[in-house]
Amino acid sequence: QVQLVESGGGLVQPGGSLRLSCSTSTIIFSVYDMAWYRQAPGKQRELVADSISRGMTVLADSVMGRFSISRDYANATVYLQMNSLKLEDTAVYYCNARFGTNNHWGQGTQVTVSS
Repeated sequence: QVQLVESGGGLVQPGGSLRLSCSTSTIIFSVYDMAWYRQAPGKQRELVADSISRGMTVLADSVMGRFSISRDYANATVYLQMNSLKLEDTAVYYCNARFGTNNHWGQGTQVTVSS
């Protein structure tokens, strides 16, 4: 059973910052690609940032220049640093780990951007 433990969500004003964390086992972390998705009310889940193993990262156009994804191999944790947050970034953010046909999700953490 792959466990992904997320933390770091909350309420923030527009222009503010948050950092999300997702921890898993060292074995999973070293092999799996890790990503962050989000799902806003009434919308489909969408990819926010992807950390492909071997150092490659992909960011959605909507967060380019504001968000970044990074991996801490010592602590088997993937981070999503979110800066210059906008109202439209409000969503439940999900950590994802995938390898081949294996695809696992965290429980989700709420991010609310509101003045």
